[in-house]
Amino acid sequence: MSPSHRGFFIVVLLSIFLGLSGCEQKGSAEKAGEKIDQAAEKAGEKIEDAKEAIGDSAEKTGEYLDDTAITAKVKAGILGDPLLKVAQINVITTNGVVALNGVVDSRQSIDRAMQIAQSVKDVKSVENNLVVKGS
Repeated sequence: MSPSHRGFFIVVLLSIFLGLSGCEQKGSAEKAGEKIDQAAEKAGEKIEDAKEAIGDSAEKTGEYLDDTAITAKVKAGILGDPLLKVAQINVITTNGVVALNGVVDSRQSIDRAMQIAQSVKDVKSVENNLVVKGS
């Protein structure tokens, strides 16, 4: 059980306990009802906070997985191209932006690596940091 879920359950249990203890005290039923309402409201707020935290984490994880998939597709394209040598080109993807780094044999290799990277789905842009060997 994750810490946020554990905290949620603790809040709910405490809310129920406080609500029931309010019922045991001598006084009007209205006071007990108010305490239960307040406890339920606090529990609801905690649920919303937990949902937001989980949603943010899921979004970040999704972006990371998308970047990993883009990097893998670009590397596969480079590997499958007879003009390019995969060992010469380093591929890094961050938020859909692909950075190509390394030293290649020709300007034609740079152009081809750029074409491959730009053709991959979900690539927002490509940063060319490739240089021609001996230049």
